[in-house]
Amino acid sequence: MFTGIVEEMGTVRTVRRGGRSLALTVAARTVLADVKVGDSVAFSGVCLTVVRLGSGVVTADVMPETFDRTSLRHLAPGALVNLERSMLAGGRFGGHIVQGHVDGVGGVAAVQADENARRLTITAPSAVMRYVVPKGSIAVDGVSLTVVGTEADRFSVSLIPHTAAVTTLGSKQVGDLVNLEADILGKYLEHLLAARLAGDEPQAAGGGLSREFLARHGYLNEVEA
Repeated sequence: MFTGIVEEMGTVRTVRRGGRSLALTVAARTVLADVKVGDSVAFSGVCLTVVRLGSGVVTADVMPETFDRTSLRHLAPGALVNLERSMLAGGRFGGHIVQGHVDGVGGVAAVQADENARRLTITAPSAVMRYVVPKGSIAVDGVSLTVVGTEADRFSVSLIPHTAAVTTLGSKQVGDLVNLEADILGKYLEHLLAARLAGDEPQAAGGGLSREFLARHGYLNEVEA
């Protein structure tokens, strides 16, 4: 598990390509301090297993499933990636729960200066947008961020100068791709409610949540219901 607080930016040294697989070798410093072969490291939001360590470099394999579902397939030597070691049990929880399991790839649609902040608008697939809520959390290329606005197929986040300086998001431009991971809490809640609805609870048309179900379980008061 990760928290979305990037420890450093690494530089891709080599990319060994298969048909739908990769072996990435990335130059790093901070994450190499205590990482061992077999440990998990997030590469721009993607949890990968360390398979080899060298002098100032770390290598991880990208399997076909990860190749298909993330932006890692577009990496080339010289590219920068956000790096974060898995969270220690006694460490500070500075961001939010990030698994490193990417839900989809988004695209930068707009970049705007907002006084000391840098605002990014990112298009996202419906599988991600269903869990995106204003003031909620989302991981963008492994960076824990707060959602500041949403539309039907996109959302916005703001970067403070520090985040822009120490992560790859500070150099993102319109058209760039980013890995997206929605907050796991929303996914678990949806799954649990769906299981309840699979019983004899009243369902809305199309199998979604009904107002009767929400009222019965205390999510709506009598006035709202």
